[in-house]
Amino acid sequence: MRIGELAATVGVTTRTVRHYHHVGLLPEPERLSNGYRHYTLRHAVVLARIRRLTELGLGLTEVRDVLADDAGKDLAEVLTELDEDLARQEAAIRARRQRLRALLEAGELPAEGPVSPGLAGLLAALPHVDSPMAAKDREVLALVDTAASPEERERLLSALRGVLDDPDTVARAREAYALLDALADASPDDPRVERAARMLVDCVPAGLLPAGPADPDHAVLRALYADFGPAQAEVIRRTLALVQGEGT
Repeated sequence: MRIGELAATVGVTTRTVRHYHHVGLLPEPERLSNGYRHYTLRHAVVLARIRRLTELGLGLTEVRDVLADDAGKDLAEVLTELDEDLARQEAAIRARRQRLRALLEAGELPAEGPVSPGLAGLLAALPHVDSPMAAKDREVLALVDTAASPEERERLLSALRGVLDDPDTVARAREAYALLDALADASPDDPRVERAARMLVDCVPAGLLPAGPADPDHAVLRALYADFGPAQAEVIRRTLALVQGEGT
């Protein structure tokens, strides 16, 4: 048989046959005097077995183990490992579907979604504020929600829930957002910067930020400052300094 006839017999492409030659799964036959490869029945049998194994989900390395005479694993062992791997994938898919159902059943999804159920509940409870700075705050919360450990995420969400229970703090946050929006095109030495920073300090719940001075070279902080106007970034710097004990 020529390569096209072999491929057609087993139901694969000639490109697949050549790839199996390249990776060493299917031995290359000798060439005839005319330069064509001549495939035997044995080649077809091996190729058909490779196809069956790959259709079960085995990778080519695992197929090589099964085909090799001196393989450390026999077929039963390889198939057992594959079955266990599929079971893990099924469990992961079930967990993902449960989360999707929870998100869909929760009703209207936040613009920043998908987020954790805890943050979704928090965002839903936030009063609507038509403010670009408030929108940025929600985006940062979604970032933290993704990057933080489960324990750290719950600590932050608990601190923020406490803010929502205080109408005075919510009112101060609205006022702070309005002032920050007004500083979008201002310079860092604008006299309103100090006032905005002190207003934000009054809105930050205790324990929300880690103790000690903030690292000015932290990659996330640098990106955060770059995303704000100069005066807004200065407000955040002063707020952090005040909250973490560097300001007066």
